[in-house]
Amino acid sequence: EDDRGNKVFLVDGKAMRVRDTFELKDTHGRVLIDIHQKMFALRDTMVIERDGEPLATIRRKRLSLLRNHYRVSLADRSTELDVSGKILDREFAVEYDGELLAVVSRRWLHVRETYGVDIVRDDADPALLIAVAVCVIHLAEKEREDD
Repeated sequence: EDDRGNKVFLVDGKAMRVRDTFELKDTHGRVLIDIHQKMFALRDTMVIERDGEPLATIRRKRLSLLRNHYRVSLADRSTELDVSGKILDREFAVEYDGELLAVVSRRWLHVRETYGVDIVRDDADPALLIAVAVCVIHLAEKEREDD
């Protein structure tokens, strides 16, 4: 939902697949972004595609005691986003070159399994940033299950 409560996107998890797969859809059910686990990667990796073309790849960057870090490599190979914070607590930020693009938080909301994605820059791609949030949360949950 947007800040006025209007439905904007739907994240649809696809069951019964060989790899973890999600679709980000608009209000008309059109698929805007495909998200899937990269097969045969040394580390857990998620891939974001738009119209069948790679848009970004997400991998775990490093781990500290309190914060998880993920690197988002855009398809142009020259742009990287940094995702850091308490991913499992749904409290983290997405930055480009030290500039804040989005903040993910559940403190604004009172529904238990809900979190908000606040897009800070007007020229940012909301669908991409929501897909990034879905990926890093999925990867962090998967890591927790493996531990």
